[in-house]
Amino acid sequence: MFLRSHGRKKDGKDHTYWSLVETVCTPDGPRQKTLCYLGELNSSAQARWLTAVEVFNEQGETQQLKLFPSHVEPPPDGPQVARVLLNKVRLERTRQFGACFVGLEIWKRLELDRFFEQAVDNEPADVPWSRIAALLAVNRLCAPGSELAIEQRWYPSTALDDLLQIEEGKINDTRLYRCLDRILPHKTKLERHLKNRYGELFGAEFDVLLYDLTSTYVEGAAEKNPMVRRGYSRDHRPDCEQLVIALIMNHEGFPFSYETFNGNRSDVSTMETILRMVERKYGKARRIWVFDRGIVSEENLAAIRKRDGQYLTGTPRNQMKQFEAELLKEDWTQVRPEVEIKKVAIPEGEATYILCRTSGRKEKEKAIRNRFSNSMETALKGLEKAIAAGRLKDRNKMERRLGKIQARHPQVNDLYDVDLKDTADGVRLCWQIKEDRKNWCESREGAYLLRTNLKAETAEQLWSKYMQLTEAEASFRALKSELSIRPLFHQLEPRVKAHVMVAFLGYALWVTLKHLLKRRTPIVPRPSVSGVENAEPMTPMKAIALLSTLQSADIVLPTTDGRQIRLRRITEPTAEQKSLLRQLGISLPDHLQFHHDCSADSAIA
Repeated sequence: MFLRSHGRKKDGKDHTYWSLVETVCTPDGPRQKTLCYLGELNSSAQARWLTAVEVFNEQGETQQLKLFPSHVEPPPDGPQVARVLLNKVRLERTRQFGACFVGLEIWKRLELDRFFEQAVDNEPADVPWSRIAALLAVNRLCAPGSELAIEQRWYPSTALDDLLQIEEGKINDTRLYRCLDRILPHKTKLERHLKNRYGELFGAEFDVLLYDLTSTYVEGAAEKNPMVRRGYSRDHRPDCEQLVIALIMNHEGFPFSYETFNGNRSDVSTMETILRMVERKYGKARRIWVFDRGIVSEENLAAIRKRDGQYLTGTPRNQMKQFEAELLKEDWTQVRPEVEIKKVAIPEGEATYILCRTSGRKEKEKAIRNRFSNSMETALKGLEKAIAAGRLKDRNKMERRLGKIQARHPQVNDLYDVDLKDTADGVRLCWQIKEDRKNWCESREGAYLLRTNLKAETAEQLWSKYMQLTEAEASFRALKSELSIRPLFHQLEPRVKAHVMVAFLGYALWVTLKHLLKRRTPIVPRPSVSGVENAEPMTPMKAIALLSTLQSADIVLPTTDGRQIRLRRITEPTAEQKSLLRQLGISLPDHLQFHHDCSADSAIA
């Protein structure tokens, strides 16, 4: 490893720049790899190889040293001179920097640092609790893990000790757990704070609210937590105790509020609780609620109307039977190449219905029906053949086998008229397709029904508004995949709720990063696989992955007089990283500085 000089002529003057270079072995032979750029090390044309480096001594006092290679003779009038042994220059203490730095910058942009300073820093502590809260949220965004994993693996590999100004050895799982206990009581104030900041930063409005629920599972018995119960698992883990999470957001995906429910709580029973909770936190307002058919009931819709609210919701499929005649008509409106809709008003009711039909969904449902129909017909033919050949003579066994066939095919069982008939030659299995049922299924495939009490909007506007529910689904995917809210390892109810709160904070950082990336036009277009430039905004996780390669490290420069000059610097970002940072409006610091024991340039004798 050695220092290399680079000459450049600028404005008629000669300039010398320096970089730290390492020789590496490759299949093609030795190559020189640039580790980082040190910049211009000259102070004048007369002493172009000198630079003034501010360092700390062991007593914490600063001094200026002039740095240059050991093979160059120093000027006779240079009292503060450090001759560097180039063959002993090394790089130490590499840390993940880029992703953590951006996560912390978004934390500050949301003013969460000020919020938690006022909320939890009222008591003296070795490490301010607001900084521990920032650490937990940034971890949830960058590399989600348990508190023990943060202490043992993730935190020591990051530059957060420098960024958050935390002394060495102060982070452990106990301190992280205690932070969870302190931030949980501030849930309501936090939701209000974030709602206001989203409005200030992005002009976000919350007159249309998307409401959806999901579940997560708990590892362990959690006997002391009354909230976790056996219930419906959306993660296909019915063997575990469940916790239900309700999330409210606006149509752009900005979270408005969240709530946790017992694991055996049905979706339809949560609406009244959510309405009261929103009124308590944000007051009464004429809000529009958008939710899917799993939350629909006449009682819930009446509760919204009672509060002068409006709703747009899906409906159970069995309600489509009353619109069979409308499904068969050809007066559909094409709103997308694959989507058809029509508005249907019922004179005696105040609700309006919107019939929707998509070609992709129709093909999918038709393929599912054909697969189950073919399977059931094959099974019926096999039973019919066994009875006709005399291999199956006991009528009770025939009925049991027939019952098993029908139980295995509940999706299409009502399409077939099946019976065991006694004839002169014995028992025969008779079956045929119910043509009226088949025609009804074919007309219904690909269709779904929306219900609303909104009057002024067109069918296309209502359909577009309902499709915004995909934002809620995307948020749950982010919470479960990128932010790893599942599974829950905490066994106590307050800790489980605090874990969900940290995931909510991580999602706040995630959705803010998403909209920062979406709002700004990419400066450097990204080529696609086909070679065509792709102007689509980068996803938050791709941005985090790209920035995670930015490192902070110590450049150690041994000198001929036995000292070591330690410079803490950040690696040079690539062109794509620079472009991304410009998009986010974030500038990297020139160097990291805290104090001489933790994170500062230093000279050690």
